[in-house]
Amino acid sequence: MMGGPRGLLEQEARKPKRTGATLARLAGYFGRYRFALLITAVLIVLSTWAQVRAPELIGQAVDCYLVPAMVNRFQSGSAPLADMPAVGGMNAAAQSHCWYAQVAPTATTAELMAGLGRLTLVIVGLFVVVSLASGLQFFSISWAGQQVLRTLREAIFAHIHRLSLSYYTRNEAGDIMSRITNDTDTLQQAISFALIQVLSGVLLLGWIVYKMLTLNWAYGLLSMAVLPVMAVTTVWFSGQARRAFRRTRIEIGHVNANLQESIAGVREVQAFGREEANIELFRERNAANRDANIRAVAYTSALAPTLEALGYLAVAIVVGVGGIFLLRGQSLGGQAVSLGLIVTFLGYAQRFNQPIQQVAVLWTNVQSAIAGAERIFDFLDEVPDIVEKPDARPMPPIVGRVVFDHVSCAYHPGELVLRDVCLTAEPGQTIAIVGPTGAGKTTLINLIPRFYDVSAGAVTIDGIDVREVTLDSLRAQIGMVLQDTFLFGDTVMNNIRYGRPDATDEEVMAAARLAHADDFIRSLPEGYNTLLGERGAGLSNGQRQLLAIARAALANPRILILDEATSSVDTRTERRIQAALERLMEGRTTFVIAHRLSTIRHADQVLVLDQGRIVERGTHEELLARRGFYYHLYMSQFHGEAGPDVVFSGNGRKRHPVFTATT
Repeated sequence: MMGGPRGLLEQEARKPKRTGATLARLAGYFGRYRFALLITAVLIVLSTWAQVRAPELIGQAVDCYLVPAMVNRFQSGSAPLADMPAVGGMNAAAQSHCWYAQVAPTATTAELMAGLGRLTLVIVGLFVVVSLASGLQFFSISWAGQQVLRTLREAIFAHIHRLSLSYYTRNEAGDIMSRITNDTDTLQQAISFALIQVLSGVLLLGWIVYKMLTLNWAYGLLSMAVLPVMAVTTVWFSGQARRAFRRTRIEIGHVNANLQESIAGVREVQAFGREEANIELFRERNAANRDANIRAVAYTSALAPTLEALGYLAVAIVVGVGGIFLLRGQSLGGQAVSLGLIVTFLGYAQRFNQPIQQVAVLWTNVQSAIAGAERIFDFLDEVPDIVEKPDARPMPPIVGRVVFDHVSCAYHPGELVLRDVCLTAEPGQTIAIVGPTGAGKTTLINLIPRFYDVSAGAVTIDGIDVREVTLDSLRAQIGMVLQDTFLFGDTVMNNIRYGRPDATDEEVMAAARLAHADDFIRSLPEGYNTLLGERGAGLSNGQRQLLAIARAALANPRILILDEATSSVDTRTERRIQAALERLMEGRTTFVIAHRLSTIRHADQVLVLDQGRIVERGTHEELLARRGFYYHLYMSQFHGEAGPDVVFSGNGRKRHPVFTATT
């Protein structure tokens, strides 16, 4: 994948690469809705048939009723059709053209007018059929399309939850969201409108060509003389428009990216006085977006009048050539030319540019939809890194003995994050993990709930390899409180209840009291029923962390993971939380990544990680007595003996700037 928003957008704008395979796979989703597709196909054919038949019947109305009626009028109604004066062979042509009207040679004016009325009703009926069939076909394909889109969205959303965490470290959230929103919306537009118009347009054009050649092949070829020019013009304009619209998609992506970044970083923008610079940058990108859209609109707006002008040329050819042969009484292509035939061809010629323009404009939408479908299927084909074994069994109730047996872990081949880590945590023990940034602390704890897999060795819980059990049964017995607390846009009550939906309100409140969150919750406008904003907007970092601790307490896990759980609270609140955590940790195996080393003094084991290895282990007092890595870290943090900017490696040598225990 190309890096950054520009690369992603340019990749998105490419032409589809696997059109046939993508359409075949998409068709598979329509398998359950074959009846709707069959109805749509029948309606398309019916609508096209009616559109083709109408001009022919209008021509018959002229030849079979209007012209004879006019002749009868001039002859006082006494002359039969067979005695009409021959004008360029019009009699023979008219009689051969009247296959539907079946006019009697001796028909009177009254009979002709009655027949004309009946034929007019048939023509009106055809237009009604066109309208009804068009509306019903859009409804039927849209209904089936909406069912398919719902299935695709649900499949994407479900797949989002199945993918491993490593996928989200490699891909941007905006691109993933684009697949479930923009790509499916593009697909919806194509299914509901563009695809139908393209298919019906191609069918209509082909049927018109067939009818013209059938009625009079020579006249038909002359009438279609502008078709090659139309085709070349359409291909050129649509190609230019397609490239222009790709540029608009890229530019609007740049605008959106700049807008999102500015909103997210508005505090930094104002703090550093970068308002004018940001406004100028946005102005430049917005201008580029405007220019790209103007260029795209210029091409699309030029196509319609160009095709319309060529359509008028086709009409001129039909009228001019047909009129000359009619007035001279000459045959064309071995067939006589009648006034009704000219009217029929005139109707067909006027319909030339409509399907061509539809196909030209909407085919771009179809191409874009196919590209969107490719992106959707590429996402659905992404295989999670963490997959349950076919014979995985549920994890039995956990006692809490966790063993890392010579564990190594790498996110990328050959780049180990953990190296030959061995540790044993007995049930109920508290294991503290400290080390510099990038030492592998968070990676170590992520192996326990199997967010990542080991590259070598094994992680076992109560003697069972975590790779041998189902993920749900494993993670249901592990609780986590992370430094970056995530709260959902729901009530406080439901946020605490998230890990245990069946908990009663009293149990939720008890967990909140345990986390010392009850007081501030009750001070909220609606207490426990207060609806939180996005990611807990409106709460302080400390309050959000208190809710996360309450959520973990309510879940009642056997293994507890605290990743800098008190880093966002003040010292006074930290003491209260620490007391609550000690109650929460009773009888549970707990892994703690500590920001403040004072919080791990009572840990059963302290593991000091450096560059993916455990360089020291022991209790807080034991490690201080060794005067090694941990000792110098502790002293630099609390007494400043090593200075504010220096820490030491495991052998006591100066190594790099002071760290806080973050991942």
